[in-house]
Amino acid sequence: MFGRGSSDMGIDLGTCNTIIYVSGKGILVNEPSVVAVEKGTNKVLAVGAEAKKMLGKTPGSIHAIRPMRGGVIANLEATEKMIRYFISKVMPKYSLRKPRMVIGIPSSITEVERRAVEECAYKAGARDVIIIEESLASAIGANIPIDEPAGNMVVDIGGGTTEISVISLGDMVVTNAIRTAGDDFDEAIIKYVRSELNLIIGGGVSERLKIDVGNASPDKNIEKVEIKGTDASSGLPHRLEIDSEQIREALKEPIYKIIDEIKAILGRTPPELAADIVERGIVMTGGGSLLKGLPKLISKETGVPVILAENPLNCVAQGSGMYFDYYSRGSGNRRYESIN
Repeated sequence: MFGRGSSDMGIDLGTCNTIIYVSGKGILVNEPSVVAVEKGTNKVLAVGAEAKKMLGKTPGSIHAIRPMRGGVIANLEATEKMIRYFISKVMPKYSLRKPRMVIGIPSSITEVERRAVEECAYKAGARDVIIIEESLASAIGANIPIDEPAGNMVVDIGGGTTEISVISLGDMVVTNAIRTAGDDFDEAIIKYVRSELNLIIGGGVSERLKIDVGNASPDKNIEKVEIKGTDASSGLPHRLEIDSEQIREALKEPIYKIIDEIKAILGRTPPELAADIVERGIVMTGGGSLLKGLPKLISKETGVPVILAENPLNCVAQGSGMYFDYYSRGSGNRRYESIN
């Protein structure tokens, strides 16, 4: 009776998006990690997609914020309210027990940052909280047989961090997380447009450019698109045309930071596991891996085959949500204990 209505949840508490996977039901929440609050009272006015529409467009009485930065909590109170809101969308009203939550986090976060995640989850209504590194979560979500005695490399490019890991026998052998990811792609485009085209654009425009015409590898078809912003000299509204070659040039610096780190991890990988990776390939997950031409470029630069996961954006949440089934059936050698 006490288990009735209780749901295990896997949460990808991302810098850009919060994704919630509920055991037996799949992905039920995939919304921007944005909260709009009333200044002075901190009353929540909107969360998720509705709040994102307000970014950069709010009057003085409303503050639209992204409570997650660089893969960690930047605003504890706003994060708690955001999690609570999203959980209320998926939890049945007749539930008799609070849910167990498994949350994917970057391996590089500090103990203080880890505790902040746990505290937020408990305050938002969790019965138990289990923390799992994003690489392991994304590998489980991508259906990689990580419990085998063989090397598997996962590159998870989120909004705030990129985590690169070599996994064998259910645990990480070599891993590192760098704070260069999807947000840095957007920022690189903003900087390029300002310096090369003398136009000031916002994060929404740069994100659309990245998605619509962004390309990490040279392409025969050069796409063009019109953008609107503020002329940096006159301060007046202005529009101009930009093409995919220019966007590729803008993205070079953050992309090669990620590639250099992949090479560094490969260089630290034991030879036997490295041989497995050459045979099995590098698996890419996370929203940032959807940048057109990125898997191709990484394969060219490393000499290793690169495979894009089937649903790269959902892998961390799905793998976190599958955690209990995965380890209860003995598929993994690693065990995690509840923090509570």
